Amino acid sequence: MLEKQKIVAFAAIRDRDAARKFYGETLGLRLKGEDQFAIIFDANGTTLRLAPVKDWTPPQFTVLGWEVDDIVAAVTHLQSKGVEFQRYPWMKDQDEMGIWTSPSGPGVAAVHAGARVAWFKDPDGNVLSVAQMR
Repeated sequence: MLEKQKIVAFAAIRDRDAARKFYGETLGLRLKGEDQFAIIFDANGTTLRLAPVKDWTPPQFTVLGWEVDDIVAAVTHLQSKGVEFQRYPWMKDQDEMGIWTSPSGPGVAAVHAGARVAWFKDPDGNVLSVAQMR
């Protein structure tokens, strides 16, 4: 039943003003509306609800990601908007832009083999990513 329904993405935020500006101006998502429960954006046909939460610690894993056609262009564009990309000490293969290339071979799903990923954070510390699949 759900395989034919649209998904809605949710993320927690603390600072409504900073989130509205970051997701709207920096990432370029269209604001659909806002109420006491959420700031609602259109992410290319997917509804993204940013829900304000008072006592919350952002998770240390990716909560939202975008698949892009050209990761270098995406990273360059986001950097021009002031986005800082994360560097992780345990990821030895990140390039100078912070882009990591996933390994290929046994134990790696074919869909992920050779994917290139770069991570950044929103103003509340949510980990976001851009990825170019093979």
